Amino acid sequence: MADIQGSYDDLFTAVPSALAALLDEGDVGGSVAVFVDGEPVVDVWGGYVDAGRTVPWGRDTIVNVWSVTKTMTALCALVLADRGELDLEAPVARYWPEFAAAGKDGVLVRHLLAHTAGLPDWEGPVDELYDWPSATARLAGQAPQWEPGSAAGYHSVTQGFLVGEVVRRITGRSVGQYFAEEVAGPLAADFHIGLSAEHDHRVAPTVPPPSRDEDYSASAARSDANASTGTAIRVRDGNSVAWRRAQIPAASGFGNARSVALAQSVMACGGAVRGVRLLSQGGCDRAWVEQFSGEDRILGMPVRYGLGYGLFGSTYGWGGWGGSLVMIEPEARMAVAYVTNQMREPAEDQRGLEIVMSAYDGLKGLRS
Repeated sequence: MADIQGSYDDLFTAVPSALAALLDEGDVGGSVAVFVDGEPVVDVWGGYVDAGRTVPWGRDTIVNVWSVTKTMTALCALVLADRGELDLEAPVARYWPEFAAAGKDGVLVRHLLAHTAGLPDWEGPVDELYDWPSATARLAGQAPQWEPGSAAGYHSVTQGFLVGEVVRRITGRSVGQYFAEEVAGPLAADFHIGLSAEHDHRVAPTVPPPSRDEDYSASAARSDANASTGTAIRVRDGNSVAWRRAQIPAASGFGNARSVALAQSVMACGGAVRGVRLLSQGGCDRAWVEQFSGEDRILGMPVRYGLGYGLFGSTYGWGGWGGSLVMIEPEARMAVAYVTNQMREPAEDQRGLEIVMSAYDGLKGLRS
């Protein structure tokens, strides 16, 4: 059995066992954290940083969590809304006047968070993602693909720029800076949107699925019937230095399971963790109000969206391309995070669900 490092409450032994099983099945590396009441009951890791399996995964290894980053960007918007600086019902153009172009004057801030704004595809070159003014100007000039608010289509790359520019217009700070100063800093969470060079030595590069190479692209995650017409993002793009340095707030966040679970414990615990209050209870509850239920035009599957989070029964969260995931259970004040550098084919990937179910096994013991 794979060697698992870290610590865990005896009630949660199913969690490290689940991680070990994934590594035994061939995954390169990963980490898992379960927080209850804002404190870790599981904080474990194992495997390797590199595909050659020469460097062990360490306590502070970090990885690109892809779309799990969206939950961090959403947290920034929710904090601003809770402080009265952002009206989620307001037109985006109130904060970003240029955005009203091409029939988007009716797009509301909440439409951005719920993937209903009608701008799901990134249509520029990949290199333009690394230039914030160019990326946001492109989106401001784009026409929506449907009547905003009437349908949903997963904004896989664009959502972060859309929400992030609203944050920047209000605060004068980039979303990465705002997150660092208002969320990660106060919580001491090791999560980064825009990674500085000092952290490069800790990064576990993304490993494509078996039999795939670094040209494997995110378009492969979508159903053939709803294939994106936008620019495909490849594994090699996500592994580049340019990607790390850029702020792509829907997809370029770097952290480990500990930092993801800690930050999202704010949402699990009514807005406050370890004496640090970022949101009111009402501010958290607002995120779970259903904004859309039905088939996602891009994903080709039924979804329920709140404000920045997917809704799954009584739990909330989101997963990233490649397998990373965060799930929040407010009733139990629990946050579960799994991050990995090992991609699998999306249709075959149940790892995050397996980790979450193993955490529920521990929760049953905790409640009894």
